Formats: sequence, C-alpha cells, structure tokens
Amino acid sequence: MIKKLIRDNIPSLILESGRIPNVRILGDDEYYKELVKKLHEEVEEYLDSRMAEEIADIFEVLYALMEYEEYTKNHIEKIRLEKRKTNGSFTKRIYLESINGGHVQ
Repeated sequence: MIKKLIRDNIPSLILESGRIPNVRILGDDEYYKELVKKLHEEVEEYLDSRMAEEIADIFEVLYALMEYEEYTKNHIEKIRLEKRKTNGSFTKRIYLESINGGHVQ
C-alpha cells in the first residue's frame, strides 16, 4: 500500500494510465499531519537529489500549509523580511563555532 498525500491531479493521471486509484479525502487534523509528513518527504528528496524540481515541490507543500493555516503569502513575506532585517539572511555563510566568555543571567 502507498498511503500518502498526493497532488490533486494524480488520481486522474492514474486513471488515464489504465489503473484505478483508491483514495479518500482527509479531515483537517489528518490533512495537517500528512502535509507535515509530505514536507519532510520533499526535503529528503531534495537533499538526496539537489534538483530544482524538489525545491518546487517543497514550495508547493509550504503553500498548502499556508493555506491550511490561513496565512497569506504577503503575511509570510512580511514576517520573513522583518526577521531578515533584524537577524540578517544566510548570504554571508557565517557558521557559529562557539560563544566564549560572559554568562547568561
């Protein structure tokens, strides 16, 4: 058995190939859990292949998660830019080895 979240047009593509898909529609909680699993799957596929298509798949899952959570692209982009302004991005490739001295109170 396959048992995984698939893109909306996959059942039609399976039918066109002469096979019969056995599908069901997920409820909210299960859908969210499957989106998270799908995100992990797509990230692993990217890490294995480093292909642009896998990054596109990651974005597709992220967009589905945003829609599920009712976040707009503008809202997420605003947060991303605020964090970038405060914390920077990753373009300088800085790697923190350790922090010496001082103490946290």
